[in-house]
Amino acid sequence: MSWNPLRSLTPRSALPAVAVLLVLGAGAAAHANKPVPFGDRVAEPGGADASPAGAQSLDTGGMELKVGPGLEAYAPATGEHLWSYRREGATALHLAMAGESAVVVWDDGMVTSVRPSDHSVRWHRSVPGLADWLHAEGEPGAADRSEADRRATAVKRAAAALQPVSVAESWVAVVTPSLTMGFRDRDGDLRFNSRPPAGCTFDPLRSVHTDDAVLIPRGCTNDGLGRALPGAISVFELDGGQTALLNAGPDVVLRRLDGHRVSVEDGPIVGSHVFDTRKGGPEAVCGGPAAPFAAVPAKDTCPAK
Repeated sequence: MSWNPLRSLTPRSALPAVAVLLVLGAGAAAHANKPVPFGDRVAEPGGADASPAGAQSLDTGGMELKVGPGLEAYAPATGEHLWSYRREGATALHLAMAGESAVVVWDDGMVTSVRPSDHSVRWHRSVPGLADWLHAEGEPGAADRSEADRRATAVKRAAAALQPVSVAESWVAVVTPSLTMGFRDRDGDLRFNSRPPAGCTFDPLRSVHTDDAVLIPRGCTNDGLGRALPGAISVFELDGGQTALLNAGPDVVLRRLDGHRVSVEDGPIVGSHVFDTRKGGPEAVCGGPAAPFAAVPAKDTCPAK
């Protein structure tokens, strides 16, 4: 009797094979349509999703980066669009450089590091409480603000929240009123996090950074009457976390002077001084009549006359 290979596969026996093929096909389709983590989308030149960018622009030397719905890259000389980076359902608010990386704050509280040279997304980090603070959730009058006012508030706060440092190793501090987190840009590793004491809050809008540290004022209202009591300034570095805590009044003003010096202006009573983040203490005031009465002892000494 001759063997017929077609007869060896009956309709009943073919069902499992068909089912397997259907499962494999469905799996392949699901994989193809699987949402990209964090909604990342990168478009090459001429991509259909390219659109005009926002007002913020940074010239990195090799290209011009602009903030729009996402991150746009252009050739500085010709204005040619190079690439777009977007996250579905999120809008980029602020951009800063940490070394050779572009770090973006999004309106959903995500922080992303992108390498402009090859437009690769290096890491994402979600910061608790950041999105609520950006949108002024629950604050007095927030519900009555116009869309333009809400947008302006979010952009201003995003710029204050992101404090990049580029010294021996680049990193970024992300500051909210209730939490500060420091990330190493090389791999997004969390190097430190800090919460203010009970009854106190960080003030991101008054924070400044130098080449090697971030200084964040904090105010306190813990007298039960809502009155601001003397606060402090927290100084953060990458490896050491909080390396210094400076006494300060509730209205202290910080101004970056250069890569390692910050002016600390604390009113007519406490006075002003310069804090050196490289040395980790106030700069010596030599030869001035106010030097013997300085509120904060200087880190180094004046030369003998």
